[in-house]
Amino acid sequence: MNSVTLAYGLLSLAIISEVIGSTFLVKSEGFTKLAPSLAVAVLFCLAFYLLSQVIKVIPLGIAYAIWAGVGIVLTALIGYFIFRQSLDLPAMLGIGLIVSGVVVINLFSTSAGH
Repeated sequence: MNSVTLAYGLLSLAIISEVIGSTFLVKSEGFTKLAPSLAVAVLFCLAFYLLSQVIKVIPLGIAYAIWAGVGIVLTALIGYFIFRQSLDLPAMLGIGLIVSGVVVINLFSTSAGH
């Protein structure tokens, strides 16, 4: 497995860790519940550690844009489907633009390292 493929795998794990950590933020109720608060801390530390490994191969701006963009979309979807939080038209349009940006980076950018 080449280093770019491994980096994208680690980036995927970083995104998943961050999204699950963000989900536990809701469950922590402002860090007043111990177990969800600990889960937030562990998952965010894992996400940042993985991201630190990714940027050894993929430029920081590209890796962070993908991490943040995909994380925002997945977190919004979890909010909508799991926590029944509504998304209005401007929110959905914004999410669509984020997805478009991530697609453009991955398909057309030579900076992304693929």
